[in-house]
This record gives sequence, structure tokens and C-alpha cells, in this order.
Amino acid sequence: MERDQITSLLHTRFAKRLRDPFYKAIQEYRLVAPGDRIAVCISGGKDSALLALLLRDYQRYSGIAFDMICLAMDPGYTPQNRRQIEQNMAQLGLPLEVFETNVLRVAGRHAADNPCFLCAKMRRGHLYAQAQRRGCNKIALGHHYDDAIETVLMGLIYGGQVQAMLPRLRSANYDGMELIRPLYHVRERDVAGWVRESGLTFLPCACPAHTRGADTKRAEMKKLIAALAAENPQIEANLLNAVKNVDTRKVLGWRDAAGRHSFLDRLD
Repeated sequence: MERDQITSLLHTRFAKRLRDPFYKAIQEYRLVAPGDRIAVCISGGKDSALLALLLRDYQRYSGIAFDMICLAMDPGYTPQNRRQIEQNMAQLGLPLEVFETNVLRVAGRHAADNPCFLCAKMRRGHLYAQAQRRGCNKIALGHHYDDAIETVLMGLIYGGQVQAMLPRLRSANYDGMELIRPLYHVRERDVAGWVRESGLTFLPCACPAHTRGADTKRAEMKKLIAALAAENPQIEANLLNAVKNVDTRKVLGWRDAAGRHSFLDRLD
């Protein structure tokens, strides 16, 4: 499919499923402001490519003046994978800036059994630093609605805590930098539908866990949520609503900037 046809899908067949929820998240969570310079972090997958395309659309039609760049980290891709990313971005008409690291090798060596956490942490640090060097004040990641609800369930089951994947987050280590997730209301199945229509081919996850066929905890959560939603579709919305409606009067404990608290504190 030609570039203009791929872009037009956002205004026709996928307007309600992709463009509208994208715009809604930006407005609801105040993700983009006049004067922003945003680095869209391109991973090689479908989500980040769509994010870049939608943000360019927002730049053209929202009336808000901001700058954006597409920034990709090469963590140790094969030459073929590197070319695939560059070709996809060229087909979408999105200039790409690439920098190189050895993240995949380091994560595979130091956390071979469960590299995902270390890999994500290292990636984010590199992206913040490179974006800041390019004069950006925000990085945009391609996490969507399904990622958000999977995070809630992962936190409960494996982390023993109630937590959310926030749509907007200030960096603790890079002054003046924020992370935003404009696909927060977009469903993964709709992204997949856009990919099928566009005819583009995207990279699968290139992390060591994926390439050796290991099933990650997030993949387990995806399967569990799908099974539960097959019986009750409301479960997906309930997972996200659970972290929007926390009643601290009905929890055993919580923590904030002041430290840890217990329900007993109110009784003493």
C-alpha cells in the first residue's frame, strides 16, 4: 500500500478505532503542550510505528505547535532487522534517527533467564539521554491499553502491589524530561487490524527471551486476560478501573512520598 493510502486509513476505516482514542488520551492526560519537542521511540514493532504516524497526524491537524523526531535505538539488531525498520519508516515518510548500543548482549549476559526488566530499564535510560541531547523534553512510547491492563494484573500476581502503567510520568533521573504514552486508549487488536490493511511487515520482539522461544510473564497475563474476557468482556475495563478508583480507606496499607502507611494508623 502506498504512503498516502496508509495515512488515509487513520481518517477513514480506523478513525474511530485508532485516531479518536489517540486524540482522547492526549487531551485527557494533557500529553502534548505547545512548544514540546517529542522523541517518538521507534522499536521496530507495529505499535511505535503507528504512534509516530498518529503523532504526525496530530501535529498537522490539532492546531498545537510542537516538534517531533523519530528516534530508534539499535540494541544489537541483525543488519536485516535494521534495514526492515529503516524501510518501514521510509515507507511511512517518517525521518528516522538511529543510535547504537549493546543492550541485547548485556541483558542476555547478566539476566539470561529473565532479561525483560533489565533490557527495558537500559533501553529507557539510553532513550532519555539521547532524546535530551537532541533538545527533546518528552519521549513517547508505544504502550497501549492492553499493555496497561496486563501491567495491573502482573503487579497484583507477581509484584504483590497495586500499580498502573501511567500515561504520563516525570523522569526521576533526567531533569525536565517526561515519558508519555499516547496509545493508552488504543486496543492491540485494532493496531493489528491496521497492520493487516497497510501491508507493512514489522519486527517481532528481538529480546533474548523471545528469540529462544521463552514465554514471558506478560505473555502469560495476555493469555489469562483473554480467557477471563471470553467469559466476561467487562473484566478488561475493570482491571484499569481498579487503579483509577483505589479507596485508601479500604486497603491494608499504602505508600507515598511520606513513606509507608497502615490502616491501623487511623485507628490509633
